[in-house]
Amino acid sequence: MKRAFDIRRVIGGLFTGYGLLLTAAGLAASDADLSKAQGVNVNLWAGLGMLAFGGLLLWLSRRPADPAPPGRAPGDGED
Repeated sequence: MKRAFDIRRVIGGLFTGYGLLLTAAGLAASDADLSKAQGVNVNLWAGLGMLAFGGLLLWLSRRPADPAPPGRAPGDGED
């Protein structure tokens, strides 16, 4: 539990959350919104970029499992 407040998880979660909101706003964009941005769906592209970056940070915050002590096979269940 010592890695619960890893800064990569917090920032990755924020980027993922805001990325979901922007992606939803980009999918619901009207023609008037697109004409303001010269036909580019800025909310959709920014949301997808934030989702990718947030997912990358969350993926990087994971660490591999600790190796088994010498002489024991992983997954023995004896602690």
